[in-house]
Amino acid sequence: MNSQGPLATLYVGIALCAFYCALVWINTLLPLFLQPLFIIPVTWLLEISQGKRPGAAGEG
Repeated sequence: MNSQGPLATLYVGIALCAFYCALVWINTLLPLFLQPLFIIPVTWLLEISQGKRPGAAGEG
């Protein structure tokens, strides 16, 4: 037998909605902050593989 009322069901529904909204928000923003951590070293490796010094942009 269920002893909780409709307000408890509504409360849990609102809490789950807030949880999933926060989860989507974090998963949307996380790549924006983590992408430079991977992109910058990859550009360094590409410059080294092309025979350039890393960070020597604009030199002949």
